[in-house]
Amino acid sequence: VFATPGVRPVLAVVITWMLAHNILYTYIAPFVAPAGLAARVDLVLLVFGVAALGGIWITGKLVERHLRATVLASLAAFTATAVLLGLASRFPAVIYLGMAVWGLSFGGAATLLQTALADTAGSGADVALSMNVVAWNGAIAAAGLVGGTLLETWGAGSFPWAMVMLLMLAIVIAWSARKHGFRPGRRNGSGPVAGH
Repeated sequence: VFATPGVRPVLAVVITWMLAHNILYTYIAPFVAPAGLAARVDLVLLVFGVAALGGIWITGKLVERHLRATVLASLAAFTATAVLLGLASRFPAVIYLGMAVWGLSFGGAATLLQTALADTAGSGADVALSMNVVAWNGAIAAAGLVGGTLLETWGAGSFPWAMVMLLMLAIVIAWSARKHGFRPGRRNGSGPVAGH
């Protein structure tokens, strides 16, 4: 299943996207502190969460016909947000705007990536989705290590730039996986329905 064309690129996008996401998500408190929001992490995460609900709704509307475009748009929006946060994270308004766009771009990530993986793996979808769980959780663990190292070495201001590098890699991989992995056009719906 791992050797099925398209499975590895989708898993690579899972890892890079979730690594970028969790570096900031895990260490959000020290990141927003310079903007004077150390005591408002709850509100910062509320903005992210509400926007993520919107992202789930949007993804539900688009995943059937526009999976590839939605993946690329989500990654591009997250990359733009990381750049904005890298340039102006000392301003509370920028933090809140960034949280809203980040949440919107992230809300449908699980649906998009699991759909792409199940479609690509075909009859091996159950195995591929098990690999997705490992990749997703591995990225969360790695983000704790990477984010902690970045925080200790260069400070929280380094997070957005590390995220930009990871997200650019994710965009290149997703863009390149046009034939297998993130195919354009409407899903054919002929594959098995699988989940985890």
